[in-house]
Amino acid sequence: MLLRNLALAAASLTASLVAGQSQRCDNDPGGTGFCFETYFDSVYGAQYGWIFPPTGDATYKNEFIGQFAIPIAGLWAGITLGEGMNGNLLIAAWPWDGEILGSTRQATDYVQPTQYVGPTLTTLATTINSTHWKWTYRCQNCTTWTINGVAGSVDPTTESVFGWAYSTTGLVTPSNAESNMLEQHDDARLWAFNTPAAISSNYAAYITGGSTTTSTKATSTSTTKTSTTSVGPTVSATPYDYVVVGAGDAGLVVADRLTQNGKNVLLIERGGPSTWNTGGDDLAPWLTGTHLTRFDVPGLFEAMFDASDPYWWCNDISVFAGCLIGGGAAINGALYWYPPDVDFGTANGWPAGWQTPDSAYAALEARLPSTETPSPDGKQYLTQVFTVVQSLLEPQGYTQAVINSNPNFKDHVYGHPAFDTAKARSNLTFWQWTYVTGLVRTGGTITGVRTNYTAYGGNGIVPLTAKGRVILSAGAYGSARILFASGIGPTDQINNVLANAQFGPNLPPSSQWINLPVGYYASDNPSINLVFTHPSVDSYDNWAPIWADPRAADAAQYKANQTGVFAGPSPKLNFWTTVTASDGSLRYMQGTARPGASSVTTVYPYNASNIFTITVYLSNGITSRGRIGIDDTMYMSVITNPWFQDPEDKTAIMTGINTLLTSVPSVPGLTLITPDNTTTMTEYVNNYPPATMDSNHWTGTSRIGTSPSTSVVDANTKVWNTTNLFVVDASIIPGQPMGNPHAMIMVVAEVAVPKILALAGGA
Repeated sequence: MLLRNLALAAASLTASLVAGQSQRCDNDPGGTGFCFETYFDSVYGAQYGWIFPPTGDATYKNEFIGQFAIPIAGLWAGITLGEGMNGNLLIAAWPWDGEILGSTRQATDYVQPTQYVGPTLTTLATTINSTHWKWTYRCQNCTTWTINGVAGSVDPTTESVFGWAYSTTGLVTPSNAESNMLEQHDDARLWAFNTPAAISSNYAAYITGGSTTTSTKATSTSTTKTSTTSVGPTVSATPYDYVVVGAGDAGLVVADRLTQNGKNVLLIERGGPSTWNTGGDDLAPWLTGTHLTRFDVPGLFEAMFDASDPYWWCNDISVFAGCLIGGGAAINGALYWYPPDVDFGTANGWPAGWQTPDSAYAALEARLPSTETPSPDGKQYLTQVFTVVQSLLEPQGYTQAVINSNPNFKDHVYGHPAFDTAKARSNLTFWQWTYVTGLVRTGGTITGVRTNYTAYGGNGIVPLTAKGRVILSAGAYGSARILFASGIGPTDQINNVLANAQFGPNLPPSSQWINLPVGYYASDNPSINLVFTHPSVDSYDNWAPIWADPRAADAAQYKANQTGVFAGPSPKLNFWTTVTASDGSLRYMQGTARPGASSVTTVYPYNASNIFTITVYLSNGITSRGRIGIDDTMYMSVITNPWFQDPEDKTAIMTGINTLLTSVPSVPGLTLITPDNTTTMTEYVNNYPPATMDSNHWTGTSRIGTSPSTSVVDANTKVWNTTNLFVVDASIIPGQPMGNPHAMIMVVAEVAVPKILALAGGA
């Protein structure tokens, strides 16, 4: 993770509005006038609102006022008041015969929820028109519950995780508030909700002035039909010089540099907080009472992958991608390598003008200096893996070095992993929880950014100033999605968007589609895990109990002064070498060693407390490319895997692995257990599952170049055939970097901003 470092750059941004969640006053014709803290669902255009009574109010304990505002195509919708469907109070509602019915439900497995007895639902107002149905209700005895013997609750004074479900298929008996659903919901998602913002001093006035019908069985009988097509008040739309989409490692740098140059900048992030300083409060149980969230603690990295509610992953992308402040930098393993010059070489696909960006390197080092000793006491922890792998490498001529002290030295070199440090940066207008659904354009000129915040300007469109520009920094998948949704990319992908009932109507006419190879040339490191045992190694319980029940002494040490094992993530050694395949091309191979293993397949007996993994990656110089795309539900996925499309890449990594393993017999006690002696290395690599070969270092999907036939952006990062649209993120990188890409991405941003500002015609 770039953790409380790059991600914390957002801590100094002025959060002028949280558009995915914000206060929405129900001032529509026939509305209640109540002001809800409302979550805006970007997928279906639904809204879910809450109002809680003042803290400590004895009259209105254990209750809230809620509101559903659902497109008319939604035949039922529901919410969960916790991190998932199971074990949390559920509320479902739907329109029927001019009324809206609702019920409280429970689930102990992923099956049809059943009635939950205890809460009282009171309908305060309903509206049904040609476009939406809206239900305002009071839910008493609803902030605590016991399901299957397990207690649950909502604490309005702290941030919550809620969820929604939506279906265009109705119910078995829609006239019955306890009816089963005909089918599972079409979609369901979770989000972090700023519950304290929903506490209102007007709660009592809303209750005494708003009730129309009460029912302990949660049916409703009061309906007000209107002709309104809006479900929220209009907020005046402010034009911006620059709209930057995505608050990851590129977007934060871009927004910062633009504001330093006096530009009026809006930074939009689709997710929410990560670290404590960005508003996050997701604390491990053993860190209660601190300001150390899961994103602040490097040693909790491995807990990202087995959490019960991994809300930080983007839910419309088939691979791991971070949708929160800091983006991928907030949820990666914190490995941080200054890029060597060859990464920006013409041989790696970069156009002239990008070579040896010394000033950008200097800016990066000044912004985020690296360290080999992330623990403030200057000590290394869990060093056994380093010592063992050092013994494996040195007989092959490897030299130990401080890797970031000489980024260009990447052949037969090893060292401790480099991590990052940082300070916060300058202010700008910042929205979070805001989903960009596309760009408004006339021909090649962008005039606005379309968002799910439909109350903004009455349509969710953020306008630009007369010379305004848009910079997409939403990542290899996110930026491609926005381009597809804006009629930019291959025709087959734009046609998929056209088939979507919500997004299709917002496309420009087909005569204005811009045919560029968006999604092509996708690149990712092929990675192969080798699992070993050695009697000296501490696998650290394979990192399994670190979230809920870590080793007591290590937890206490970190909680006291942020030193020790948890000050760094799992990787303990990195190395690089070069491999030349039969095609004569030079390829670089990186290795990362860490205690534990994600999986073990072996016939050997082994001690699980002594296992460790070396992950071998092929990086700079790989020639294989793939393709990503979008379907008609706006879901992004891999169309063609990028790994080993060129057999020379496979030959190269197998050569590198086999060379690495030649030293195993010289290290007493070292045993390779995956693969074992029943599987040849050729068989192991040939049968390696693509799902686990993914390193999530995606680049190239909007790659930079010199021709619109083979690239998406030009040498200034401007999208071909547009006047004011740019892409600055991992997607423009034409070839794989030498190491983990986050520092590379920030250098790209440092180089790009001056190029953009130097172009004539912009703000």
